[in-house]
Amino acid sequence: MAFTIIEEEVVIVGAGIGGLATSVALKRVGVRALVLERAADLRATGAALTLFPNAWRALDALGVADKLTALYAPLERGYVTDVKTKLTQQVLYAASERGGPRPLHRKALLQALADELPSDTIRFSSKLTSIESKVEDGNRISVLGLDDGTIIKAKVVIGCDGVHSVIARRLKLGSPVHSGRFAVRGLSVYPEGHGLARTVQQYVDVSKRAGFVPLNDNEIYWFFVCKTPPKGKDFGSNPESIQREVMENWAKDFPVSYLDVVQHSDLSTLSWAPLMFRYPWDVVLGTLNTESTTVAGDAMHPTTPELGQGGGMALEDAVVLGRHMGNLTGPNGKLRPVDVGQALGKYIGERRWRTAWIITASFLSGWIQQDGSGWWMKLLRDVFYKTILPKLSSVAQYDCGSLPNKKGKSS
Repeated sequence: MAFTIIEEEVVIVGAGIGGLATSVALKRVGVRALVLERAADLRATGAALTLFPNAWRALDALGVADKLTALYAPLERGYVTDVKTKLTQQVLYAASERGGPRPLHRKALLQALADELPSDTIRFSSKLTSIESKVEDGNRISVLGLDDGTIIKAKVVIGCDGVHSVIARRLKLGSPVHSGRFAVRGLSVYPEGHGLARTVQQYVDVSKRAGFVPLNDNEIYWFFVCKTPPKGKDFGSNPESIQREVMENWAKDFPVSYLDVVQHSDLSTLSWAPLMFRYPWDVVLGTLNTESTTVAGDAMHPTTPELGQGGGMALEDAVVLGRHMGNLTGPNGKLRPVDVGQALGKYIGERRWRTAWIITASFLSGWIQQDGSGWWMKLLRDVFYKTILPKLSSVAQYDCGSLPNKKGKSS
């Protein structure tokens, strides 16, 4: 096999939300990055997500928010219904200058970010097979091997390769753990229109939680979360079995309106997976960077989805990392390796505690909403929806800041 050796300033592993956003942020501050993606195209696993004001502020900084806000309207309220008692509580979403949270297609977000990058930025079908640290000319670099024999020398490596990150393992971060819950997600399509209001509808039962939210007049994003199924219950990639299990077993006592949404699923979008998270103390105390390597997005802080902050935190990471690396380029547009380690350390210092807090709050939110049927748990849930959940919305008002004004320096 012939070996090709190339040199890059920055290599980003993974072309998900975090990887693409980080590449856009670095481009804005004049730093060239190569993104390695093992898939053959942009990933769309998860179908949709909801972005809160903190995420839209990050997208503002990246220069792509307006392309998406023109397509997706903000939400003002949601409703939570107890399946057993039929009691419903209203949840009002705090709005910012960008309005309330907005649900959107995950693929649309990825495409909006990818469109900001030069065509040769993303290298698809590229599987990382090895990574080594070496010293050249007195500076530490990373040497990455790909499955096609390509060797890449990089001054900086940023792991945006998801929950089971290769780069996180290299940093010896504690492995993510199973939360004890798993989620089914899907997208439902109504060619003639669904006629539903743009509100979030959630349903809670003992050890179960579900909901849906319209993305537009014809599509609805839905989810179902419950305790891990009995041992041996593995649906693999069979969407028909997933849909049938939700409708005929797990959610059979849920309102007809919810079951109708599940019935209209585009089966190609259905997925089920365990909800994983990293212990917050691993984020606080673990090694999240070396002098030339770091992680972002789910590779750093995988979290359960109760606060809807997974995508938002990845976008924040990108802006903060771009800001700290924005002053590391010399007049020739090349990074100054002597300063990289300090910049990565500042980035981690800014992100460590916020992300650990969100991991903790998300896990506790899921536990309160789903676990236990005793009177005290019902009381705790009632208090949670009325008082605690609105206060948790403060995490969604966070402003990660802006990027240095160097747009156009890197092509």
